Amino acid sequence: MSLRAAKIAMVFALASFYTLVVFNNISDYNSNYQFVRHVLMMDTVGDHQSWRAINSPAWHTAFYVSIIIWESLVMALCWWGGARLARAWRTPAEIFHQAKRIAIIAFTLSLLMWLVAFLTVGGEWFLMWQSKIWNGQEAAFRMFAVAGIVLLLLIQPESDPQP
Repeated sequence: MSLRAAKIAMVFALASFYTLVVFNNISDYNSNYQFVRHVLMMDTVGDHQSWRAINSPAWHTAFYVSIIIWESLVMALCWWGGARLARAWRTPAEIFHQAKRIAIIAFTLSLLMWLVAFLTVGGEWFLMWQSKIWNGQEAAFRMFAVAGIVLLLLIQPESDPQP
């Protein structure tokens, strides 16, 4: 039972994290918008690949809003997945395993966000890793690792035949 409690707690922990991320991105919109804007403009990485830069404020807004929507979706799925797991806590292993589905989707979307949006598009296409000022590579990797480790915990099979 303690492994189930750990799984449930970790799903709710990621839900809480994403709740604060979404809240911060909406309540302090400009701070993180500036981060996205500078990454897309590539204004601190030199001119050698500047043809990749996007200088349109409309595209900056579109990128930033899409990130907030993605984070909001992960947040909602984490809360939903955690609630499903909590309701299934004392059920047989097979039912608890089935309750993991939404949380697994949430964690997969989280991993994809950090890997695709931040590490691949931001980091490699827009060369964010070269910027001393607008570099979110370390934070993106940290969140990719956290979500990945928790997903690995979550997908561990249930060993108890009955609660």
